[in-house]
Amino acid sequence: MELRDAIEQITTIRTQLAATERLRSLRAVPVALSGLMALATAVAQSCWIADPAREPDRYLMLWLGTALLSGIAASVEIARRAQRSESELGMANARLAAIQFVPSLLVGAIVTFFFATRLPELLWVLPGLWQMLFGLGNLAAQQLLPCAARCVGALFLASGAFCLWLGPRALDPWAMGLPFATGQLTLAAILWWHHERSAPSVEAQ
Repeated sequence: MELRDAIEQITTIRTQLAATERLRSLRAVPVALSGLMALATAVAQSCWIADPAREPDRYLMLWLGTALLSGIAASVEIARRAQRSESELGMANARLAAIQFVPSLLVGAIVTFFFATRLPELLWVLPGLWQMLFGLGNLAAQQLLPCAARCVGALFLASGAFCLWLGPRALDPWAMGLPFATGQLTLAAILWWHHERSAPSVEAQ
């Protein structure tokens, strides 16, 4: 019984340490790349989708594809660096980040499926909801990110609320492109400043 209690206490301590250590495996480059991809997607929408309300499938395919590629790039980078990290808490931090952020992504997927299949005429609601859910996920993971990253979560909440206020005009490509580009590029700058600016060359490999 004492051995079991000791193991449980060690597990609790490791979890608490993981919650207080920053997620250093999330780097600036994949985050900045997602911001640039948001700009490119906005340009692509303005060129190829004249009226998203009449072409909801193309609109969803474009933006969801961009989100999927961005998520894969960030996840691969986090997993790769967590596995190579000298800290035993690296992988624990990566798992904790997933636990904190994934619920927002799951809710976003459910909401997107509902509007796409049941209420396509209300497609304009999705940009605002996507941004607010992304902001909530960002804020949920704040204990693993630099304190300044809270501003990015607040930015997504504000931009999402503004998109909902815009109504059907929220389907404009820049209603999605500008907030995500601004938020992700800002987060990339924050990560670089706090984690990579003076990091040793061995860690950067």
